[in-house]
Amino acid sequence: MDTIFAQATARGKSGVAVVRISGPEAFPGVGTLCALPPARRAGLRKIRDRQGRILDEGVVLVFPRGASFTGEDVVELQLHGSVAVVQAVLRALDRISGFRPAEPGEFTRRALDNHHLDLVQVEGLADLIDAETEAQRLQAQAVLSGALSEKVALWRRNLVEAAALLEVTLDFADEDVPVDVTPDVTARICSVQTSLEAEIAGSSAAERVRDGFEVAIMGPPNAGKSTLLNAIAKRPVALTSEIAGTTRDVLEVRMDLNGLPVTLLDTAGIRETQDSLESAGIEMARVRARQADLRIWLDTDGSGAAEEADIILRAQDDEGKFGGISGKTGYGVSRLLETIGATLADRVPESRLAIRERHRSAMVRAASLLRNAADDLARGLEPELAAVQLREASGSLAEIVGGIDVEDLLGEIFGRFCIGK
Repeated sequence: MDTIFAQATARGKSGVAVVRISGPEAFPGVGTLCALPPARRAGLRKIRDRQGRILDEGVVLVFPRGASFTGEDVVELQLHGSVAVVQAVLRALDRISGFRPAEPGEFTRRALDNHHLDLVQVEGLADLIDAETEAQRLQAQAVLSGALSEKVALWRRNLVEAAALLEVTLDFADEDVPVDVTPDVTARICSVQTSLEAEIAGSSAAERVRDGFEVAIMGPPNAGKSTLLNAIAKRPVALTSEIAGTTRDVLEVRMDLNGLPVTLLDTAGIRETQDSLESAGIEMARVRARQADLRIWLDTDGSGAAEEADIILRAQDDEGKFGGISGKTGYGVSRLLETIGATLADRVPESRLAIRERHRSAMVRAASLLRNAADDLARGLEPELAAVQLREASGSLAEIVGGIDVEDLLGEIFGRFCIGK
């Protein structure tokens, strides 16, 4: 394997920049630039080029094979965060025989290849890097720590053991089997199926935590939707005007609401119109509102929503006479945000580890196979078919952690990582 290197911290001027080197020649190669400290120790060293000129003085850390992020010999250089210093060190590394710049996500790919991470943990790491809110951080951290991987391993172990019990009856089909294994097998199937269905039920909300919830602000023209959006964003996001139909496109504001990522949508005013452009905007508003997780309807006369809505408020209630809301004075805005936050928080399940569609799909396939296997056993059919279905269900779950048939996913997954990860 080549020895790879890259800047692991963000590009640009900073207080400290980290350069990571991983591979079989990491120790002797970096040893030509500076004296290495003992394994798993840090040391302050002068880093020199081939001509002996000092490039920088920084902290050098050494991680031996098996005790590093990638599972290979790794050296990390903590340099002064000057762009010129980092580039000089990278050039010096590039001149070392057997060294080459890392590709996007290649350090993490090596961790996967060396069984230091499984595929689910790799996805959790990517989500942790992208996390913007506390809920996203907690969810990604749970996945990275192996919580879903441990569940999958437990499910598979139960299914493999259940299939093995059934196969024992096949092996001794011509003899008397002293114990009826059907109750034990059925109990294992039901246990796994119950746990699977709980994860499947929470997968949609779990994915929303990762990608963000959407809340649509709806209402007739001039109801104060754009003014309310500006008040929430605390900046002029949307153009406001007394002329009806000003908003044509769906405007978005992303925010952190009680740790949840939420995107507020300012939609076109709902009304009958002959204007083709405004009509297209209204249709777009209706489509986005139907797809949203929560819909708020604003109306100045309190007559109720013309469209399906979760929260209905009297708009332009500047002095709070009607218990409504006003983007102009701010009355009711805090209360609305609290309501939105509480409503969305109630929709987030405690178990939210299946955070991608591929996780959910694999679980759905496995759950379907388990239902069929349980039905076959209940009807007293030959156990051979049920055993095959249990093996197939176990194989479907193995895809989640990267056990089989996931090679086509790897390019897409690792391509999203930065170079130094």
